[in-house]
Amino acid sequence: MKNFVFLSPNFPETYWMFCRELKNNGMRVLGIGDCPYDQLKAELRGSLHEYYKVSNLGNYEEVFRAVAFFTYKYGKIDWLESNNEFWLERDARLRTEFHITTGFMEGDMEKVKRKSAMKEYYAKAGIPTARYHLVEGYEEAAAFANRVGYPVVVKPDNGVGASSTYRLRSDEELQFFMDTKDPSVQFVMEEMVKGYVLTYDAIIGAEGQPLFESGNVTVDSLMDVVNDNKESLYYLHKEIPEDVRDAGMRTVAAFGVKSRFVHLEFFRLTEDQEGLGKAGDIIGLEVNMRPAGGYTPDMYNYAYETDVYKIWADMICFDQSTKPLGNRHYCVFMGRRDGVQYAMDHDAVMEKYGSRMVMQGRIPDALSGAMGNIMYVVNLETEEERDEYYRDLLAK
Repeated sequence: MKNFVFLSPNFPETYWMFCRELKNNGMRVLGIGDCPYDQLKAELRGSLHEYYKVSNLGNYEEVFRAVAFFTYKYGKIDWLESNNEFWLERDARLRTEFHITTGFMEGDMEKVKRKSAMKEYYAKAGIPTARYHLVEGYEEAAAFANRVGYPVVVKPDNGVGASSTYRLRSDEELQFFMDTKDPSVQFVMEEMVKGYVLTYDAIIGAEGQPLFESGNVTVDSLMDVVNDNKESLYYLHKEIPEDVRDAGMRTVAAFGVKSRFVHLEFFRLTEDQEGLGKAGDIIGLEVNMRPAGGYTPDMYNYAYETDVYKIWADMICFDQSTKPLGNRHYCVFMGRRDGVQYAMDHDAVMEKYGSRMVMQGRIPDALSGAMGNIMYVVNLETEEERDEYYRDLLAK
């Protein structure tokens, strides 16, 4: 029996289903987390062969000892994974130290975590990216900003989501940023891309082949959602545009992705932009070597009437999957904010859209900055229905 160590199997909450499907496929699933065992979901407890509680997942020595204990008790660890961006570097370090060769190792982290380093691999894929500058002093940063033109975007070179990401519109705003930024964080500055964000999401097999493909479109930038406390709006395609699939697979090849869930981000230009391309072109943004965040894995299932938890576990165990896709839908996410008086209250939303609602409820505080406080997720069949849904739920 092969051994799979799953770090933080209880967060996000639905990740217990990865463990369930690994167990169903004959894996010995060993969990490590800082949640007390009796507070884990019953379904997760039933999916784990054993659970090792640490006092703090951020304490590397504790987690190292947990993996060492499992190695002593059960033999070589075949896989170690969290499927979580926050622990990506931790996963790689543990794989390296325990010689678990089925995933990214410590030496791979530069290209998949540092936004500046990603650009070299997008270039290998033949995909342009925004010009950038690693921020040190004000004079050099101002020179770059004035060369590419304001506004510019600054964000941590190694960061998660839209945390500490800002749009700067002038030398004065740049000076304020320089005066107040965290000096321990390396920031990267990029020219503003005139486009919207879309993704190529996939489960990639051992030879770089896709076993499942999807993609989403972000209706409003995540930076604005977080910084301006706006509603969160995005949807999954019914059919992936062919140029997005092509860009996704070229990126997979350039980064050497194997045996992973991936969430690859791109811009589609909405107007011609010098040095980048013509309106409609695909531009590289950043790579995420894990499933899309929040509830998106469940949205894959609703959009395509399938089970990506099963497909992912099949990839781990068999490097193939026979799980079929069913009918395809637009799966549409709306995250509303507390304290806003919407024209349609909850009862009105459910009266009109309840028959098509696939998920509804309160979003955990840990996710609310990027996703809103209350979610409504529906399956819809046409672009017109999708646009009407957003108009209805956004109206104040």
